[in-house]
Amino acid sequence: MRRQLMERLGAVRRGARRTPVQAAALAAVAAVTLAACSGTGNAASGHAAATATTDPVSITVKPDASGTPASPGSKVTVRANGGKLSEVNVSAADTDAFAGALSTDKRTWTSSALLAPATRYTVLARGEGSDGKPVTKKSTITTAAARDTFVGEYSPDKGTTVGVGMPVSITFNKPIRDKAAVERGLTVTSTPAVEGAWNWMKDRDGKDRIDYRPKAYWKPGTKVTLGMSLSGVDAGGGVYGTQQRLAHFQIGKAVVSTADVNKKTMTVTENGKVIKTLPVSTGKTGFETWNGTMVVLSKVPKIHMDSKTVGIFGPEAYDLGEVDWDVQLTPSGTYAHAAPWNEGKFGRVNGSHGCIGMSTADAKWWYEHVRLGDPVTVVGSKDTVATNNGYGDWNVDWATWKAGSALS
Repeated sequence: MRRQLMERLGAVRRGARRTPVQAAALAAVAAVTLAACSGTGNAASGHAAATATTDPVSITVKPDASGTPASPGSKVTVRANGGKLSEVNVSAADTDAFAGALSTDKRTWTSSALLAPATRYTVLARGEGSDGKPVTKKSTITTAAARDTFVGEYSPDKGTTVGVGMPVSITFNKPIRDKAAVERGLTVTSTPAVEGAWNWMKDRDGKDRIDYRPKAYWKPGTKVTLGMSLSGVDAGGGVYGTQQRLAHFQIGKAVVSTADVNKKTMTVTENGKVIKTLPVSTGKTGFETWNGTMVVLSKVPKIHMDSKTVGIFGPEAYDLGEVDWDVQLTPSGTYAHAAPWNEGKFGRVNGSHGCIGMSTADAKWWYEHVRLGDPVTVVGSKDTVATNNGYGDWNVDWATWKAGSALS
């Protein structure tokens, strides 16, 4: 038997023709041999690697679109499950910016802005899963109405160029009981940076108002941005803000005018250099021009001047008709303008009812050289102009000004 087996094996080595059965047997032996030579578990591990899957990223937004409307004053939270966020944008009609920030691990975005009442927001979030595949989530948030709302009317306007004395001023249409909460929603940034502060006051019509000014006049060329993140801010008693605003403006040349009531002149400087000294006539006894610094509020080439509009009646009443080259300095009625009826008094006699009068030619020249926000300082007169009578902000010393902040 052994001999027969050896002969058969010999025949195989000599290249004898194999039968199908023999070939199958050899294949089976080879398969067993390869399996035996492999390390334990490698075959199973290779199979697992081939069939593994990566879970896709999912993005969730809170508050979500289902159920009852979200409460005003809520924050927006966006989370990536199984991946990371790359961008989140929250938008609504009449909204400039809705700020927020990603967490360090980029898995969560939380808004710093608050949701305004009775508003529909669109949330667009982008991210990617651990497999690198991008994902986008679009959602909506609708908020409930509030008992009442407030807005602030701000100055200067977006995109304007203003003078070095221009403060940022916001007047509110509703009483502000929680001034600290509202002030926290306001920012002023500038390039170059300046030291500045907010100060609360009552406007002349009794409305709450807050102004921001730097410690000293702005430098020419400064770029300034007012940020109003007041949406969802409770000003007290459930009166919520609705505004998200970014207002950019810049500072023009340093045009500063100084009117001396004793010398009866107005000296005009531009970037620190005297460019002209004008003879003027200021307020007469009993109608003295306000002392201190005022700021140009507006300019019109013609205006009808009637004393009844500023409360002057009786023997001192006047109606001057159309007056040329009018630069407004206070809401109470102080202007610098052409006063040809006072010809002969300029540089000699103070004969107005509180305005700064000058010749038509000089008034036109000055009108063309000043802009909104240019400071005009009157020296040698009486009764310093009130802080809320236009922009009398510069008549308050710096320590007192800073103390007027609700956050000081």
